[in-house]
Amino acid sequence: MTVENIGESGEFKSLDIQLFSDAVPAGFPSPATDYCERKLDLNELCIQHPAATYFVRAQGDSMIEAGIFPGDVLVVDRSLSASHGDIVIASVNGELTVKRLETSPQMRLVPMNGLHEPIDIPEGADLEVFGVATTVIHSLRKS
Repeated sequence: MTVENIGESGEFKSLDIQLFSDAVPAGFPSPATDYCERKLDLNELCIQHPAATYFVRAQGDSMIEAGIFPGDVLVVDRSLSASHGDIVIASVNGELTVKRLETSPQMRLVPMNGLHEPIDIPEGADLEVFGVATTVIHSLRKS
């Protein structure tokens, strides 16, 4: 799965949307539920470090078992140190990709789709991590 850079987050005007206090297991809040817990700002929910955050659009199907589908937007924080198990944006020999990072027993980038093979990273290979994906945004409606 490759990525397409679609922009940096920077500073945004707050976008407050109502957050209902009742959990919704498989439906919509009851019309009788008028209590709004508070306003929820999507920037606050998705972005911890605005100056270090950027967005990319996923291409391909190698991460579908991680819930990342073609066309999804990933929120990526480049201030985070990538750890074993993180979904990262990485460049391997100059080619950008999004994969799950494994640091042991050997360094490799692992797709989350059984139809694709992991990318082993031998010592001395040209690997650069451009950030950790923290959030995935995708529509539930077909356009």
